[in-house]
Amino acid sequence: MALCDRLSHCKLALAFAVLMDLLGGTILLVGVFAHLEIKGRDYGDLLVYTGALFVVMSLAGWVLWYSGNIEGLTSRKELGHISSAVERLARNLSRKIQTYRTQR
Repeated sequence: MALCDRLSHCKLALAFAVLMDLLGGTILLVGVFAHLEIKGRDYGDLLVYTGALFVVMSLAGWVLWYSGNIEGLTSRKELGHISSAVERLARNLSRKIQTYRTQR
């Protein structure tokens, strides 16, 4: 149960990604190393392409899982940083532009 706690959010996307990787890798390796010929037709290429397609589909699951686990970013004020001179200059410039526009 402690393993599931560390996986955090989006466990369904993680399961999808892992399942697609396993299926895709297995199908791809079978297509490469097994000699599959039925009625004179070779099906190795079909399995290689199908396995590669499964692996590419797993990327969607990995992206969903990763983006679902991004926590909210904390601001510099919450971290206790003092605002820099550039931030103060930008804030003052923005205020001057705003007051200039409202006076017109």
